[in-house]
Amino acid sequence: MRYLLDTHTVLWFLEDSEQLSEKAAAVIENRDSDNRIVISVASLWEFTIKHDLGKLRFEGGVTSFRAMIDANGWIVLPIAQSHLENLPGLPPVHRDPFDRLLVATAKSEGIPIVTTDKSIREYDVPCVW
Repeated sequence: MRYLLDTHTVLWFLEDSEQLSEKAAAVIENRDSDNRIVISVASLWEFTIKHDLGKLRFEGGVTSFRAMIDANGWIVLPIAQSHLENLPGLPPVHRDPFDRLLVATAKSEGIPIVTTDKSIREYDVPCVW
């Protein structure tokens, strides 16, 4: 099964944060051959912007962030036309453009999002936390 990680989920896992739920950690750590962790390029974009603005700290910046994603064997998913086509139909629950794109991606790909974000959980998309 594939799972799409929200940006904060990626950060909390990489930082070994106590904020990460046990269930989310178990999903991410599951090295079963059928388990695939997916990171949207939108999360890399969001990370880069927030890191550049000083809204978050991560040793080594985006280069280190990407290297850790690769080291974990996670798949970086590009933004596809089908993801964008799901954006207009989303209800205005969430105003964050990155989170809306993650929801549209999850809907298009038919995969759950690993997130604690309550606004994302209001959409018709499976979530794990």
